[in-house]
Amino acid sequence: MSGSDYQTAREALGVRLRELREDAGLTGKALAELLGWQRSKVSRLETGKQTAAAEDLESWAAALGMPEQAADLKSRLRGMESQQRSWRRQLSAGHRPVQDRYVVAYQQTGAVRGYEATVVPGLFQTPQYARHLLVQNAELMRSPRDTDEAVAARMRRQKVLYQPGKLFRVLLWEGALHALICPPDVMAGQLDRLVGLIGMSTVQLGIVPFGVQLPLTPKHGFWIFDEARVIVETINTELTYDSAEDLALYGRVWEGLHAAAAYGPQAHRLIARARAPLQQS
Repeated sequence: MSGSDYQTAREALGVRLRELREDAGLTGKALAELLGWQRSKVSRLETGKQTAAAEDLESWAAALGMPEQAADLKSRLRGMESQQRSWRRQLSAGHRPVQDRYVVAYQQTGAVRGYEATVVPGLFQTPQYARHLLVQNAELMRSPRDTDEAVAARMRRQKVLYQPGKLFRVLLWEGALHALICPPDVMAGQLDRLVGLIGMSTVQLGIVPFGVQLPLTPKHGFWIFDEARVIVETINTELTYDSAEDLALYGRVWEGLHAAAAYGPQAHRLIARARAPLQQS
């Protein structure tokens, strides 16, 4: 979250704190005395000049006799503190630094649950497929062109697939198998790569088929790392969430899609179905 956005959110939280205090009929001085705080702390929180801790919000709601408001206040705080990284800013030095960061992140992670709706994830990409994606993204974001270095870094990330003790449970919407964002021969090689992943001890690859009854819409892609944080990528931003509520929400979405996914020989057939037209190209 940019500095200005963060401050705006902090001020909005302060406005809500003041509203609750006034609804309770208390002055700032009276509330400070109830809480055992300096009067200046109440003022700084209400004017957005200080970031509240979760414990501050719980104490605030309790002192006002409104403990039921604590959950809403803490939710506002989590939303304010969720990490947002602008792709434009991240890619200002090219794709290589971002790919290097991912290499470290995956090395430090033991278990990953992921879902992609439109693209084969970087963890499973061939160099040729990755190259086309990175070139397209560099053109879109108007970032420095360091494609060779970025592809090499993305391939280094894939070494984790061969490390004992790792587990990557990845779901793909079938549409990602048909999205021709590269020449047909490159896509054919990419689909062959996916077939080769089926049966690996560290990989569980599921395909969510067209036409299957779904418990929810296919949604956007996301990745859950060690059940501790969720990474979501949009066109312009990378988002990180780590609250228990967000982890549970994305976990439920993943489980719903997992229940509808095809694995093993059935997944193999879906990949072959996507590859067949490419052989005729």
